[in-house]
Amino acid sequence: MTGVETAAVVSVQNLNKAYESKERRVEAIGDLSFDVRHGDFTCIVGPSGAGKTTLLKCLAGLLAPTRGSIRVNGHAVTSPPEEMAIVFQEYGRSLFPWKTVRENVELPLRERKIPKAERQRLVDSALEAVSLANSADSYPWQLSGGMQQRVAIARAVAYQPKVMVLDEPFAAVDAQTRADLEDLMLRLWGEFDLTVIFVTHDIDEAVYLGQRVLVLSSSPTRVLDDVPVDLPEPRTQAQTRIEPGFAELRTRVYRGIQLAKKAKGPSEGAHS
Repeated sequence: MTGVETAAVVSVQNLNKAYESKERRVEAIGDLSFDVRHGDFTCIVGPSGAGKTTLLKCLAGLLAPTRGSIRVNGHAVTSPPEEMAIVFQEYGRSLFPWKTVRENVELPLRERKIPKAERQRLVDSALEAVSLANSADSYPWQLSGGMQQRVAIARAVAYQPKVMVLDEPFAAVDAQTRADLEDLMLRLWGEFDLTVIFVTHDIDEAVYLGQRVLVLSSSPTRVLDDVPVDLPEPRTQAQTRIEPGFAELRTRVYRGIQLAKKAKGPSEGAHS
């Protein structure tokens, strides 16, 4: 998918984040720069302790950088950006068990004071998009793990974000559910013209979903490789994963992560 806009929706420039205490200073992110343009599906991978969680917290405006800058839609990030929606790995903790599926999806729209009729339209559209229209009046605890993650994704879609950030969202579900959710994300990406930043530990998932894969070094983090993914569209689980190009890309990303592990510094693992 190619967007009409070419300007960066997310711009990370010379980002540095250090955790300091009286005893020591731990540099989690060293010098990190990358742009994400309108309509990109960017996957981010790296070894454990590569600073991915720290990066996401900075992107979300939850942590202030030590140096450098992050801009979303042209605006400097100093607090959680209104243009961004985040989907976490631990979907159970992000959903309110005493609220119905519809109420969970509607909550951010209420906070934005969107009129009731428009809220209903956006929620209905999002639930239909993730195949949960028939579960609108159910409670999260009545649903499977995969369905709960669909609720979290629907909430993000209904919010109409400029950027959707997903933090290992499918790590806690079984392989078949994971494949279904991957295909759901590809469909939503195209259907809603989303710009996606998707963090994952799974190399195959990154290559299958991404239009590019950023391979991060060990902490202190920098971009080790920026891998363009040019696989035939539309992508399918059965065909895409047996493409010769898929294996080549997977090998390139895998080698990058292995290189990062070998080069890890003494502070690696202090902050993930």
